[in-house]
Amino acid sequence: MPALLLVVSAPSGAGKTTLCRLLLQKLGFRFAVSHTTRRPRPGEVNGKDYYFVSREEFQKMISQGEFLEWAEVHGHLYGTSRAEVESALARGEDLLLDIDVQGASNFRRLFPQAVFVFVAPPSLQELERRLRRRGTETEEALRKRLARAREELTFASWFDYVVINDQVERAFEDLAAIVRAERCRPPRVLSWPS
Repeated sequence: MPALLLVVSAPSGAGKTTLCRLLLQKLGFRFAVSHTTRRPRPGEVNGKDYYFVSREEFQKMISQGEFLEWAEVHGHLYGTSRAEVESALARGEDLLLDIDVQGASNFRRLFPQAVFVFVAPPSLQELERRLRRRGTETEEALRKRLARAREELTFASWFDYVVINDQVERAFEDLAAIVRAERCRPPRVLSWPS
């Protein structure tokens, strides 16, 4: 059965990371760990959540063609490793990518067969509340994140699916239903020649 390549994007604070963790725990996906130049947040582990690298190291990786896609978001660089994705797909592993809207757009050109899901907050007011509750942003950084979120929300219709994360359990069930449906598509189920 061909691997399922699931790309999940969302504005910062929409709950994408929580939903992705549930997918990994409950639905047997392998996580494609991205590289980033930002500092780890409390509780994040190098090699599990991200590969945390210097800007210089990231630039070197770009010049050596090591990324399938990369983007600068909020002043930090993020990229998806070519080797990590290609090796997982060669082994037939279902792979989950947690990338921003810009990265998802770039990724779609390379992997049009991937399934693209946009996680949206129930409202911009709720998104702001969640970001403020994190307590990791200056007021200026928060304004920038909210402005970017408004822009990213305009791209939601470009995705294959949109999941509104108003309640984590219900949003996860919607995401799980998408995965179950995609795993039932003929190319993933039928192994005999036509």
